[in-house]
Amino acid sequence: MFLFIFANVLVVPLFFIAHPHAGSIAHHLFVPGIRGGASSTSVLLIIAMVGTTLAPWQLFFQQSNIVDKRITPRWINYERVDTLVGAVVVVAGAGALICSTAFALAGTGYFGGFTDAGGVASALRHTIGSTGGAFFAVVLLNASLIGAGAVTLATSYVVGDVFGTRGSLHRGFREAKGFYSVFAVLIVAAAAIVLIPGAPLGVLNESVQALCGILLPMTTLFLLMLCNDRAVLGPWSNPPWLKALASVIVGALFVLSAILTLSTIFPHIDVTAAALLGAALLAVVLAGLGVRMLRAQRGAELVTVIEPGPEVPREQWTMPPAALLSRPQFSTSWRIGMYVLGGYMILALAMLIVKSVELAGG
Repeated sequence: MFLFIFANVLVVPLFFIAHPHAGSIAHHLFVPGIRGGASSTSVLLIIAMVGTTLAPWQLFFQQSNIVDKRITPRWINYERVDTLVGAVVVVAGAGALICSTAFALAGTGYFGGFTDAGGVASALRHTIGSTGGAFFAVVLLNASLIGAGAVTLATSYVVGDVFGTRGSLHRGFREAKGFYSVFAVLIVAAAAIVLIPGAPLGVLNESVQALCGILLPMTTLFLLMLCNDRAVLGPWSNPPWLKALASVIVGALFVLSAILTLSTIFPHIDVTAAALLGAALLAVVLAGLGVRMLRAQRGAELVTVIEPGPEVPREQWTMPPAALLSRPQFSTSWRIGMYVLGGYMILALAMLIVKSVELAGG
């Protein structure tokens, strides 16, 4: 928490040292655009920004960390507020950092020549002075420490869940050797990659975040299935409006990854036209799903059911043991759809590798 607050505090002086223009920031905040026009490279950057903001590992980290902190449903709303405040502060800090570098490097030879974060710190030192470069470097260091801790911790939680080993910060090393060993190995591996001489860290970082953006729709889809299941979450399952919102978000993520895949296979494709076509198809699909859900809901209301007993209050709800939950029943069309999505994910990942190699070579 200290590193988190310290990093955001240091962004403030860096922001003012860069002498930003409030009018320009406000304009581009509400009227976004892509310098040089939309292309496969710009789509890759957009997906990377989505992937680093809504990273798939956060889905695993959030639920595992809540369990690790031993938060019961009674306190879940406080955890939601904590998450919301953290998200707002992080996004505000990231936005201030983007504005600082944009205004500091505008009109110089460094503008548009991104290599990696170290190169940005060096460029800031030459344009706004050593103080600005030092502030950026310290902010970067803090963000790196936070990211390294959170990402590796999320992976350690997942490994523990998959293999059924003990994984908790409440346990010592002797009680959770696998948990802490995975954490340590990941930290060392990441440090080794960074220290490779001549490694294209900028492209590597962007590609990893784009990978997160491509995997995000699939992981979010399975999360949505769990959140919609009343047998799992009971009174905490998603209400209809949240199901609709989540469906729109997942669909938009699929459209973005599809545009990246198509623009990599067909470099001369009109990205703007592809985006408009994808948005139109998404609207049609979502509308069809909405009509289908409404019909299913009305049909369910006509079925006579046994009067249920009193529901468990939300604050007292606990998920039944996994052994008592029945396996979900999927239709043939649903299974085919999942296989198609899985095949598409493999294709999208292959195109991401191709695009990353192109950028590294260029």
